[in-house]
Amino acid sequence: MLNHPLVRDFIQVSRSRSWSAWKPNSRGHATFPDSPYRPVDILEDGSVNHFRDACFESQRPALLPRGHFNSLPAFRRWFVRDSASATQLNHEYLQQSGETIVPLELTSAEDGSFQRFNAPLALFLQWTHAAEVQSSRLYLAQCQLSDLPQSLRDDCPTPDLVAQAGKGDVYDANIWMGIPPTYTPLHRDPNPNLFVQLAGDKVVRLLSPEAGMRAFARVRQELGQDSGHGAAVFRGDEMMHGPERVLLEKVVWGESDGSHTGAADPKHDNQSYEAHLKAGDGLFIPKGWWHSIKGIGDGVTASVNWWFR
Repeated sequence: MLNHPLVRDFIQVSRSRSWSAWKPNSRGHATFPDSPYRPVDILEDGSVNHFRDACFESQRPALLPRGHFNSLPAFRRWFVRDSASATQLNHEYLQQSGETIVPLELTSAEDGSFQRFNAPLALFLQWTHAAEVQSSRLYLAQCQLSDLPQSLRDDCPTPDLVAQAGKGDVYDANIWMGIPPTYTPLHRDPNPNLFVQLAGDKVVRLLSPEAGMRAFARVRQELGQDSGHGAAVFRGDEMMHGPERVLLEKVVWGESDGSHTGAADPKHDNQSYEAHLKAGDGLFIPKGWWHSIKGIGDGVTASVNWWFR
């Protein structure tokens, strides 16, 4: 399967392209260079009422005003910003919760082998000290906020938008933390999602429910698999390594070569968007909207998200 033409093409593109490069476009939004995706609109008003009217009830993706969430205590307690503006973990503070068991994802930089396991937070903190010389990458992914000590939970209080825009039901809240490149493949969530960047940079590409299904069906077809609506389980192992990961990344992130200009190509779909998040930014992802996320740049990248109704 690794000899599939799409896989070979994407590997060539990936080797020649720097995912850390980005620039503001003519509307002031930040995107990858020459990105074919439309920029997500930025709300001018971050109040609960405006968010409810402009986004939540209409299920429209949008960025909250830049830096809207930089008052969360986690910003000043979890991270240290060095002289080069790269963000590092505050090991002294986080080590106090070092015995907490967290979910980790280990990916080999050599052969792409992948495994999930649970381990003390101290192991992840230790790995970040020497991450640049490691041949494997650790990602603290989808760590439930409720499983962390109370002190860390208090550092990420539920935003008013989550508590007041809808019914106030929080389905789940999770922490994502690693050193770029980090990656989450194309998927969709069963609930609205508020995604807040705590440190570093991430780029999110979003597809409407219809556009996402077309793109996902194209990948499943390439693999000779069923493309039914029950597919695309959130961060399933088959999506994180092997041919499905490669093809998903090719469809969503690969440079367009003009050979796929139909409705199955999100780069030619007017319901496909891109958002660049820096620390303090928040992105609303409506229920059922497909999205894929890349952590880019230097230093640590970290996020917290709330699924809510």
